[in-house]
Amino acid sequence: MSANNEHTKQGVKKKRSYTFPVILAILVVGGGWYGISKYIHAQHHEETDDAQVEANISPVIPRISGYVTEVRVKDNQMVKKGDTLLILDDRDMKLKLEQAEAALLTSRSNLEVVRANAGAAHANIATTEASVSTIDAQIETAKVNVWRASEDFKRFENLIKDHSITQQQFEQALAAMQTAEKQLQVLQQQKGQASRQVTAVSSQSNATASQIGVASAAIREKEVAVDDAKLNLSYTVVTASSDGKISKVNVRAGQFVNAGAALFSIVQGDDVWVVANFKETQVGRIREGQKVIVAVDAFPGHEFEARVGSFSPATGARFALLPPDNASGNFVKVVQRLPVRIEFTNNNDSLVNLLKAGLNVDVDIHLDTFN
Repeated sequence: MSANNEHTKQGVKKKRSYTFPVILAILVVGGGWYGISKYIHAQHHEETDDAQVEANISPVIPRISGYVTEVRVKDNQMVKKGDTLLILDDRDMKLKLEQAEAALLTSRSNLEVVRANAGAAHANIATTEASVSTIDAQIETAKVNVWRASEDFKRFENLIKDHSITQQQFEQALAAMQTAEKQLQVLQQQKGQASRQVTAVSSQSNATASQIGVASAAIREKEVAVDDAKLNLSYTVVTASSDGKISKVNVRAGQFVNAGAALFSIVQGDDVWVVANFKETQVGRIREGQKVIVAVDAFPGHEFEARVGSFSPATGARFALLPPDNASGNFVKVVQRLPVRIEFTNNNDSLVNLLKAGLNVDVDIHLDTFN
């Protein structure tokens, strides 16, 4: 009986001795196959899960400060370029526009006054020049009178020596000559005054003409002020800069908004791409145009066709708010990542239009194929 039990135990031991080697062989073969397949795959592929869907996002920024009177959009609403998003209180801007237009009218009236003064000054020049011409004619006449009176005086001077004329006649000739000379002197003085007056009137006319330029420049300045007021008035209506979908609207009617402050955003969903952050040890074999398969967590089991579009000019750390400075302090080497733009290539894939910015994706670059 004991001999039979011992024989049975030896049979069980022999049977169990084949189980472990078989399992070990399976594990070794399976592990080897898995490792070889992964090695072969790694020679022809570069993968990363540090990637997200990106899209163009345009912030809605008012150009002027003011109180919101009306909000015409809501969360997640589709809008077209030029659609009105919100309206600011425009009463202050209308008053400034009216003020600028009134100042423009005043400047134009000033220009008309200056032009009228310039015309009057030009007419005064003509009148003064005409008076100078008249005086010139009178001077010529006075010169003739002086010559004639002088000649008469010479004759009477000879006659008085012979007592051919009376003393009274001689004195009359002398008085006539002196009167003619005085008249000539007076006319010459009048001509000098008239000439100086012509010069003064000409200077005044030139000054008035220069005032026309000043007045014209003032009009142009006021026209610019009117255009600026109209432009600011147009800024009270905030419109969409592009087609897209509105994000969460964080502004309400009655709220005061500051110029340059982002209120909400417009996400342009017609153009999406992927930004994959590859390790610096991976980018050595990546080239633009290589085929890419993108797996999106939101659509499991679906493969999106894409291509390598471009490389970032610097690593992500360089664009950080506080980029690392390895030249100071203790240095710890950290593997850097380089953003790579991945562009979708299958325009017939309807799921591409359903992708949203920020979705996580897995990127697989086929190093041996190009699109």
